[in-house]
Amino acid sequence: MRALRRFRGVSWPSLLAATLAAGQDQAPRMMQASDLARLPQPPADRVIAYGEAPQQVAELRVPKRAGPHPVAILVHGGCWQAPWAADHVRALAAALTADGIATWSLEYRRVGDPGGGWPGTFLDVARGADHLRGVAGAHGLDLTRVVAVGHSAGGQLALWLGARARLPKESPLRVEAPLPLRGVVALAAITDLRAASAGGVCGDAVSQLLGGPAESRDARLADTSPIELVPLGLPQRLVCGASDRLVPNELSSRYADAARNAGDPVALEVVEGAGHFELVDPASPAWPSVRRAVAELLR
Repeated sequence: MRALRRFRGVSWPSLLAATLAAGQDQAPRMMQASDLARLPQPPADRVIAYGEAPQQVAELRVPKRAGPHPVAILVHGGCWQAPWAADHVRALAAALTADGIATWSLEYRRVGDPGGGWPGTFLDVARGADHLRGVAGAHGLDLTRVVAVGHSAGGQLALWLGARARLPKESPLRVEAPLPLRGVVALAAITDLRAASAGGVCGDAVSQLLGGPAESRDARLADTSPIELVPLGLPQRLVCGASDRLVPNELSSRYADAARNAGDPVALEVVEGAGHFELVDPASPAWPSVRRAVAELLR
């Protein structure tokens, strides 16, 4: 846990401000949160509501070629906090769509939004994913080829989408007949909520998400923390930046080991020359790894 201890007690804004403050003279500059604003903002083809709250919408992008199209459900990160929205994955969504993959980029209620956190954040992501069934016919989407792709906190939610069919009947997050996935691509994902909380990843965001101190929310952790939900029963690709100073790569490596030991087919790639935010930038050194991971699961 040594890699996690250095994050204890550090707030999310402080982490963002210090993303690359250390070692800048010795290493190439990595993207910082402020750099996300420079990413292209290609407009969606459609913005479709899946609920009544303003956050309950999804951005749909459909390839120009003839369908039916495979689909990537995108779940953005930002420590499950209200200020962070789907705008920072629009460039990624457009790049995947240019590769012939329809993208369904979910917005959802987050901590700070009315109804955000437990259980609303999870119910929104589930409802948004399942809403694909209602739009697939009109837009030529192939629901037999759907993957979930998530970054950071969105990586936790994407893995959770892959696991939710295995939730116990008594779970308040369980729904009948969730949309089947072909696999999950988790980018710099927060794969272990218990360890992330203990290590101060995202400050106290895990406790905010769960509605109280993580150490006293065992039942909620059991229903939401990816490492406690393995095996997911589907293929997974984990991609991390070697220079990520926000979400320790140890979380993904420990998760990959646990998932493999449980019988899941999992591959982990650590990209040299990439930090945390390069994973959502199609112009970065991480893009070929992200692109390949999605394509592999949709073959």
